Amino acid sequence: MTGGIPRTVAEELDAADPLAEFRKRFVISDPELIYLDGNSLGRLPADTPDLLRAVVEEGWGGGLVRSWERWIDWGARLGDRLAEHVLGARPGEVVVSDSTSVNLYKLAGAALGAAPGRGTVLIDAEDFPTNRYVMQGLADQRGLRLRRLPSDLDGGLDLDVLRSALDEDVALVVLSLVSYRSGALVDMARVNELARSVGTRVLWDLSHAAGVVPVDLAADGADLAVGCTYKYLNGGPGSPAFLYVRRALQSRLRQPVWGWFGQREQFRMGPDYDPVPGIERFLVSTPPLLSLAAIEPALALVEEAGVARIRAKGLRLGRLADDLADAWLTPLGFRAASPRPPERRGAHLSLRHPDAWRICRALAADAKVVCDYRVPDRLRIGPSPLYTRFTEVWDALSRIREVAAEGTYVSRPADLARVT
Repeated sequence: MTGGIPRTVAEELDAADPLAEFRKRFVISDPELIYLDGNSLGRLPADTPDLLRAVVEEGWGGGLVRSWERWIDWGARLGDRLAEHVLGARPGEVVVSDSTSVNLYKLAGAALGAAPGRGTVLIDAEDFPTNRYVMQGLADQRGLRLRRLPSDLDGGLDLDVLRSALDEDVALVVLSLVSYRSGALVDMARVNELARSVGTRVLWDLSHAAGVVPVDLAADGADLAVGCTYKYLNGGPGSPAFLYVRRALQSRLRQPVWGWFGQREQFRMGPDYDPVPGIERFLVSTPPLLSLAAIEPALALVEEAGVARIRAKGLRLGRLADDLADAWLTPLGFRAASPRPPERRGAHLSLRHPDAWRICRALAADAKVVCDYRVPDRLRIGPSPLYTRFTEVWDALSRIREVAAEGTYVSRPADLARVT
């Protein structure tokens, strides 16, 4: 099918792409498959298997327990690299540990403990479910009022809504920098400024931003943040998350999960908990070393490419997807479900269609296009700039048009699968 933007435009963009060579440094087992779900799970970097093999065979197999001498601070070393190259933070302000949800619980618990006399927690009503559930549980345990701020499914949280909800009773605000569903991007600096005006703090979830959107935690006045490493950072399924605490705040916070990795003089096995003064006080226990190791070669690619260049390509990919969707998919019943232009969102976008779930399944089964579905009726498309080609976006949108026009997706089950 033809029409709209010719494929030659995408070919020219690929030929001029300064990040084109990075695609070769990922495992592409099926060149015909168009993978547009990097916002859920990034591709496997080509160097990761060899690094993991070395850790298993040499570190575990040969070094045995002695290898912990070089493993013990790996999370802190990776944290410093994330701070410098991805998060705009200072050394000693980021550490890799646990999952995003556990880190959210730890930092939220610490922040609430440092805000006595305040009784309200603010969250985005459309934030990622676990974030909402964690805060619901903490508020219930502590007898706090959880206030869910109304938020547009497609456009995200209106800062006027946040401003009107902020007062001196607010103990903590929890927000995602990039919406998991629509990709809507929040103004971090402005939100932090609004929170400071009433003496409260913001805990940011950077999961859909880290590695693909420039983040400057220090310059934007951030206090607390968490995020995952398996989306645009390509650390692998379930790879450990990161947490950030502004240096001046670290000694004033005590997180609720006391473990020996956060203990001063860890191997003295002291009788009482006495946390170290730095970022390691937010650690808990022995890390999953193999998953932690997989972040190393993945992070190296992001460092080499640079988040600024990754963002620039992401914007071009997003603009192409928007233009093609308007030309090809709007006549077939699709509607944009993400902010326009792409500068107002992260790297992924959503399209609304009443049969988005069945179309998503048909794309994977019949058209070799992998994206994903989010309730209530969103087809979510997540090109990852390090390995997604412009021609892949063009071809994917063309295949979506074909599947939607032919209507064969209606034979697919309407009931949601376990994983969408």
